[in-house]
This record gives sequence, C-alpha cells and structure tokens, in this order.
Amino acid sequence: MSDTHGKFIWCELMTPDTKGAIDFYTKVVGWTTSEMTVPGQPPYTLFEASGVGRAGMMPFPAELEGTGIPPNWTGYVAVDDVDQSAKDFAANGGSIRRPAEDIPGVGRFAVVADPHGAIICIMTPAPMDNPPPQAPMGAPGTLGWSELYAGDGGEAFAFYATVFGWTKDHDFEMGEMGPYRIFAEHGTPVGGIMTKPASVPMPAWVYYFNVPGIDSAIERITAGGGQVVNGPMEVPGGTWVVQALDPQGAFFCLAAPVR
Repeated sequence: MSDTHGKFIWCELMTPDTKGAIDFYTKVVGWTTSEMTVPGQPPYTLFEASGVGRAGMMPFPAELEGTGIPPNWTGYVAVDDVDQSAKDFAANGGSIRRPAEDIPGVGRFAVVADPHGAIICIMTPAPMDNPPPQAPMGAPGTLGWSELYAGDGGEAFAFYATVFGWTKDHDFEMGEMGPYRIFAEHGTPVGGIMTKPASVPMPAWVYYFNVPGIDSAIERITAGGGQVVNGPMEVPGGTWVVQALDPQGAFFCLAAPVR
C-alpha cells in the first residue's frame, strides 16, 4: 500500500438547495466557494479554505429522490486501485453501490458500503502536477475527524483495517455505549468507530470540520436556520464538538480547540 492508501481526502455534500447551502456553510464554517465544471456532470461547487478546495457540493441526484435517503455528507478515501478496492469491499462482506467510473481530470471513484451498510466513497485520484499544500492539523475549514456509527464497532474496525490498512490507536471506554475505537491512518489518529446507539437509525459515517471556536459557530448555525442536535461537548484531548443539521437536513459536525 502507498502512503496515501486509506487517507480521507475529500468530503462531499449532496443537497437539493445548493444556493442555500452555500449561504449557510460559508457563514458557519468560513469557507469561500468556486465552481468546477466537469463535462457531462452537474455543476460542482468547491468549498475552499485559504484558497484551497477542502470539500465539495453537488445537487441532490434526481434518482435518489423518494428513496428515503436524506441530503448528506459523504467522505472519500484514497486507494491505490479503486477497482481492486471495490472488489475487496465486496469480497469481505461489503457491497459495491456504484461501480468504478472516471471523472475526467479528477480521478476514478466508486461508491461502496461496509458489511453493515455504511456508505463511503473510494477514489484513485488523477496525478497532479501541483498538488495543493497540506493544511496544518486543525486548520479552520479542513476535515478534522471522521466517525463511524457502526452496526458493530469491532466488526467494522476489522473490516476497514483489512480494506484500508487502518490500525488501532487506542480505545476510549464509554460505559454502557461500549468502546470508542480511535483508528490511525499511517500512524496518525484520524477518526473513531463505535457501535451505533439505538437512536441512530442506520450505520453511517459522519464528518467534523474545524472551526476556531464552538460557541460562536453554534450561534451561526442557529442564525442560519440550522439545528444543533448534540453538544457542545468536550471530548478527550480537550477538543470541543457539536453535531447539527443544516437547513436542508444534512447532518454535519464541527470541532474546535476552544469553547
């Protein structure tokens, strides 16, 4: 495996109101936006921090309307060979939800699911002449943490360790909720996996974006028509987090070094 296999490289919002989402997230997270045009694809919005794309947005696909799938954020994980990784998902009890295909000039991607049905995207990015600079850990507007509410936390970690090469960093015991497994990608802790509580309707990945402070971000969430559903709360290590719904109903999370 290369040093990028298993690395979260992108998050993408699918929403029925792209204009409303731009207004909301530019204020809440502090992103700026630009448009990217890909032949044969719907308009694509880049959410940028310090002039570098950190996430993206596309209109909610017509074919998903009426399926019960809400507006949502989905993460992309880099893999060395997207076709092989999709086969690995299926061979280890997961499934391929959208077969691998090319996005001209961007890379080759597939939509896959783990054995309990949590959706994630995998991508082999196209080679870049001038890759964007890596942002410092915790930089505002970047992805700060990826978290899986799993059908079974232990089984899910074993699955992702097989397909992505993730390793155990340590467990944090949460009493009746069981262990919270912090996993590392090439030695760096980047996310957590836990068995989902009964209140979470289905296994799912959720994503935390970095902001400078949580209380002021909460004010921006509510002022923009969003809804806080959990938090603010301090997590081990001193980070403050909040979980919320945007005005269109997409679930997202924020993380900050201070309250």
